[in-house]
Amino acid sequence: MSKKRRKLNKDFEKKIYSSKKDVELVLAKIYDIDDEDIQKEYIAAFNRVVFLYEQLKDDYEQKGFNDYSEGLLTDYKNAFDLFESEFEI
Repeated sequence: MSKKRRKLNKDFEKKIYSSKKDVELVLAKIYDIDDEDIQKEYIAAFNRVVFLYEQLKDDYEQKGFNDYSEGLLTDYKNAFDLFESEFEI
């Protein structure tokens, strides 16, 4: 039985790449915080964003672009925006 090809979407790939850069930038800023307690608080709060980004990336790599993809991207963006509104980076 042949394997079904995953559907690719260049615009969606650009959004995933941009999301990766945003996550990397925030993590770098968090790791630059000198106060260990504050750093742990920021990391704990940002873990949800990282989890959603990983889920988005993995889903696209395994299944390609699908109906679920847009929902994952929306969830990631909402979590990122919430983090930014609650924590100053």
